[in-house]
Amino acid sequence: MMDQKIIFIVNPIAGQGAGKLALPEIERLANEYKMNFVIVSTERPGHAIELARKAANDDFDIVVAVGGDGTANEVLNGIMQAWNQGNRTTRMGIIGIGRGNDFAFGFGIPPGLQDGFQVIQQGKHRSMDVGHVFGGNYPQGRFFGNGVGIGFDAVVGFEALKLTHLHGFLNYVVAALRTIFLFFNAPNVRIEFDDNIITQPSLMVSIMNGRRMGGGFMMAPDAITDDGLLNLCIAGQLSRIGILTMIPRFIKGTQATQSNIKTGRAAKIHVIALEGSLPVHADGETICTAGSELRVEIIKQPLEIMVG
Repeated sequence: MMDQKIIFIVNPIAGQGAGKLALPEIERLANEYKMNFVIVSTERPGHAIELARKAANDDFDIVVAVGGDGTANEVLNGIMQAWNQGNRTTRMGIIGIGRGNDFAFGFGIPPGLQDGFQVIQQGKHRSMDVGHVFGGNYPQGRFFGNGVGIGFDAVVGFEALKLTHLHGFLNYVVAALRTIFLFFNAPNVRIEFDDNIITQPSLMVSIMNGRRMGGGFMMAPDAITDDGLLNLCIAGQLSRIGILTMIPRFIKGTQATQSNIKTGRAAKIHVIALEGSLPVHADGETICTAGSELRVEIIKQPLEIMVG
């Protein structure tokens, strides 16, 4: 891979500091594989967007996000901003060392520094769809690779951030149990997708490009990341006990068999809060805590991603 310019964008605080600890090993492995590489560390939220955009505009062949889902999302946004400016040859890589690593999971990239590095070194890549969400704090839009969570799912993510003493999937399970007591009155929403309209109280609306959220909840087990479609999973109003009994089904990915779960696939989705408000995240990044309207669309195969 000596003929390809690679930049590793490392979030030093990802995985409770795993990013910072990984820096010497990244350099050692990159030298061992005789890569033409640069390593940079992020210094603040949003910094990876700037670094990735500049790298793509500077004709780097591969921009690698080293961190969790948030780092991957920022790198994706930077590459897509350069894509919008006409620089469309940069590929994306992910080395997942965060809590959930759901973005990487959706593209078959194993977690961990060693395995993630193997994916980059092997040089295999394939096309990926990219989602674009408009609303809340991002009326101009924000790109995502894995998925958008509205309602219960988003609040779980907000609570998970507070549980700094827990790691991995356990962090999200405990956050989900806490959210049962925080977010249980479903807002009444109107969901428009393709020629379909659903109007109902909806505890959760997941809009997925990938398959998993929260480190182990299979929101869209059959999702395909290059088919030009988003996968919808809509949960109606549930009791607290109903939520509790539904959690194992989401872990197994069997929730679609339940009568209060609706699913669908579409290229464009419009969600409006008729009563109540919409907490929303995209790839774990907060879009809003109390939004009123959201538009989501898919861009078919604008980028290529490194895969195992």
